[in-house]
Amino acid sequence: MVHRYAGAGCAALTVLGTLALAGLPATAADDPVPAPGPSAARTLGADRPSTTLLRAMRRDLGLTAAQARTRLVNEAEAGTRAGRLQNSLGKRFAGAWVKGPTSADLTVATTDAADVAAIRAGGAEASVVERGLADLTAAKEKLDRATSGAKALDTPVRYVDVRTNRVTLQATSRAAADALVAAAGVDRALVDVRVSPDRPRPLHDVRGGDAYYIDDQARCSVGFSVTKADQQGFVSAGHCGKAGARTTGFNKVAQGTFQGSVFPGHDMSWVAVTSDWTATPNVKGEGEQNVEIAGSVQALVGAAICRSGSTTGWHCGTVEEHGTSVTYAEGTVDGVTRTTVCAEPGDSGGSYVSGAQAQGVTSGGSGDCTSGGTTFYQPVNPLLGEYGLTLRTGTAQDGTPTAQEGQDGWSAGRVYDTGTRVKYDGVTYQCLQAHQAQGAWQPALTPALWQRL
Repeated sequence: MVHRYAGAGCAALTVLGTLALAGLPATAADDPVPAPGPSAARTLGADRPSTTLLRAMRRDLGLTAAQARTRLVNEAEAGTRAGRLQNSLGKRFAGAWVKGPTSADLTVATTDAADVAAIRAGGAEASVVERGLADLTAAKEKLDRATSGAKALDTPVRYVDVRTNRVTLQATSRAAADALVAAAGVDRALVDVRVSPDRPRPLHDVRGGDAYYIDDQARCSVGFSVTKADQQGFVSAGHCGKAGARTTGFNKVAQGTFQGSVFPGHDMSWVAVTSDWTATPNVKGEGEQNVEIAGSVQALVGAAICRSGSTTGWHCGTVEEHGTSVTYAEGTVDGVTRTTVCAEPGDSGGSYVSGAQAQGVTSGGSGDCTSGGTTFYQPVNPLLGEYGLTLRTGTAQDGTPTAQEGQDGWSAGRVYDTGTRVKYDGVTYQCLQAHQAQGAWQPALTPALWQRL
């Protein structure tokens, strides 16, 4: 049984021009009030969207220009509110999501009705549910482990749906779903079965979204520009090429070499480019216009998201679920995000952007951009962390501080998950939203990303 509680605290989130996140009420009586600072929308660049992004959101999400702008601001502010509540609730936390044309309503789920007042005070609608996120994730992981062999493609997609407080299993038949649930030893009451003939496949076939070619045989799309020390490059999908494979750019000029690649398991890779190429913070938007990337703060479920690819260009949709597992013919990929954005072969590896924040690279999907489809992307933050890469952004990097000694010190370039604690200038902070730290995003200056303890 799911119970929802609304109150004055869950009225519409901030709208454009009203960005006073510093005045957010504490989630409990003894929580410190965040120090004054820039709003989440201003920190993440959500209050300065590109015209390309707004145009695509209007087209694909049926929004007015004003609604699109307001939605981006609301989603940025909601991420900070949700992070504060997640850290406060701990094991009782059961997920967070936004809804409505402008994402004006934030819902945070808990397993304890005693948390309702604190959630309301934190600016969200409360949903009291039976199962915590950790329990549902454990059930989903059991399904993942039981997915193997020739029958794996009959149950290709598995994810936790925080909005229903259940695990969803997409299968080609109910019999195939029942067999997997039984083999995994998962309580059937935890699982929703979605029967569909779709079998996702990798979308085979350097500014983000531009084409590149692998060993003169296959084509994929650039994800995001990165650096590793003085070496420039870009990230993309693992199924696009193996380590050592050579690439040429959209113009067929020699470009670089795959330095690392994982597929299946994950779907991530990175390519080091030659000195003839310059990594930029841009993603190709509609009409060849650039969308500048400001960071990699993870978007909430329900948030608007847009994709750039070399086959179908620029399309938008919404984030459906994080932490999805999907089985392709080549094997299972874990930890991808499911979206309603369409894609086609050749779009693989291309950029997913929410506002000005990099989200991930195209892995695979089903359907197409004529009839509509479902796609999955490899989140960018784990990719950056895996290979020790720094996202190239438009955020000023001057004055990047030196990390404090010890593993608990903050430093630019590190990837932080929600709940991570660090010390900066002798003060302890807790991360509110998963992101790679930018030089200008020091904890004391970004209450949108860090909560002072």
